[in-house]
Amino acid sequence: MSGKLYIVSTPIGNLEDITMRALRILKEVDVIAAEDTRHTRQLLSHFDIHCPRLESCHAFNEHGKVDRLLDEVENGVNMALVSDAGTPSVADPGFLLVRSALEREIEPVVIPGVSAVTFAVTASGLPVDSFTFRNFAPVKPGKRQKFLESIVADERTSFFFESPFRIARTIAEIAAISPESRIAVIREATKLHEEIIRGSAAEVAAQNRQWKGEIVVGVGHPNKA
Repeated sequence: MSGKLYIVSTPIGNLEDITMRALRILKEVDVIAAEDTRHTRQLLSHFDIHCPRLESCHAFNEHGKVDRLLDEVENGVNMALVSDAGTPSVADPGFLLVRSALEREIEPVVIPGVSAVTFAVTASGLPVDSFTFRNFAPVKPGKRQKFLESIVADERTSFFFESPFRIARTIAEIAAISPESRIAVIREATKLHEEIIRGSAAEVAAQNRQWKGEIVVGVGHPNKA
């Protein structure tokens, strides 16, 4: 009899955000496939969960592990996939495992929960009747310029992740393209130093501040936001 494959969302900061269903699944499964087993051990320890086995499954090894993990599921093993924080597949490992499972006619059971993206969508104060998520902004100047120009031109609000080491430059570049575009910078969501900065691109760029932590940027079209 085939086992179950669970795709489990975990907190992005505040551990109280984990769901009761997620806790139950993590207690019941035979194997937890984790982006970083050290990080997941800390989460499990906090909730006194003792999983029989932790297996690493991250961007650098998932291609070599997916088939073996799914073989185990087909042989009756109940398995949960978790990323370090948030929802697997959303800018985190998970897509390859889910796609391969579906090809084998294994229907993943998704355990929904917190995501930095949905937090930012709600907290931004920007129009989100229609929006896009663009993952991380490109690093190379040419691709980066085209990326930011496409975001500013898009009538939908766009969200993307950015490094604290590049965010000041990113905001300045958005301001140079469209100073009136409304933006929101969501920093350290659900954590102790959570902060949300809202305003026009020009206003936020003018703050000339130091940035730390994990960051999501929302950019609204100037004619809508």
